[in-house]
Amino acid sequence: MGVMIEGVWQKEDPNVSRSRDGHFDRPDSALRSWVTPDGSPGPSGRGGYRAEAGRYHLYVAESCPWAHRSWIVRKLKGLEDVVSQSKVAGMGPEGWVFGPEEYRDHLHGCSALHELYSRGAERYTGRVTVPVLWDKQTDTLVNNESSEIIRMFGHAFDDLTDNTLDLYPAELRESIDAINDRIYHGLNNGVYRAGFAATQQAYEQAFDDVFDALDWLEQRLETRRYLMGDRLTEADWRLFPTLVRFDVGYVSAFRCNLRRIVDYPNLWAYTRDLYQQPGVAETVKPDVYKRGYHSIPLVRHPLGIIPKGPAPPEFDAPHERHQLGSTPGDADRSTPRLTA
Repeated sequence: MGVMIEGVWQKEDPNVSRSRDGHFDRPDSALRSWVTPDGSPGPSGRGGYRAEAGRYHLYVAESCPWAHRSWIVRKLKGLEDVVSQSKVAGMGPEGWVFGPEEYRDHLHGCSALHELYSRGAERYTGRVTVPVLWDKQTDTLVNNESSEIIRMFGHAFDDLTDNTLDLYPAELRESIDAINDRIYHGLNNGVYRAGFAATQQAYEQAFDDVFDALDWLEQRLETRRYLMGDRLTEADWRLFPTLVRFDVGYVSAFRCNLRRIVDYPNLWAYTRDLYQQPGVAETVKPDVYKRGYHSIPLVRHPLGIIPKGPAPPEFDAPHERHQLGSTPGDADRSTPRLTA
């Protein structure tokens, strides 16, 4: 995957995201401005942008789990007529690229996403990633950090819609943040740490973290319908994209093959429950995930052979989780923060 250096696209990344001992280190996102109801700066302290209908455009990729979470929250919050969207077609030597029809850049007609970064972030240095939020009014890239984009979608546009869904309620924020932190390090990014590890030790450490996280989630979901009990929150939608990619992608391509999600009774039922929420199924593309994870990068799959299996998970099967609810009083006790 290439990188931008001082606003110029470089096909080969000179700053490979691995430490000397072979661990994969994910760089922080660089574009961190916020959309807020009144245009004031957001939590990052950088310049703010006022929430207005039709002003912003979201770029996503069907294969990317970080983009997937922003796509889902845009749907759940009823923002499809407020924030427009384009999808890239896939990844190649030019990084994320656009294609014909539904995969075109509806705003500028760019052929590759790095062209958009060059246009909207002068002298940008860093990875060219999705999701990315664009401001049509100032012709600028606002933010390319998925966790912040879903927070903006969760609250910034509430005055413009009739959607009152609160995925980050004030009384649960401390617990949600703790769960997000644990899931990110152990699972969301853990699978990438395993898949991109350059040494056996780095791979095995990441592998153990992945399955420690899955075992913890399986136990937690035994008595709760969702991660926070009977209420869906952003923590569930940050987890879901990893779960739906696991069996068709991470098990084989990233060698996270101790168990599949379908081997965890609670996690598998929970995944089906989330998949069957209104509007979510149309965002899930198992065949796209399988092709994407098994075709790039060439250092892992030099022949580009895509496996025929496994059969797509039966996400539509009944999940039988309606009877589960919250477990009073133990939300904070069971979600300790991880230390660095």
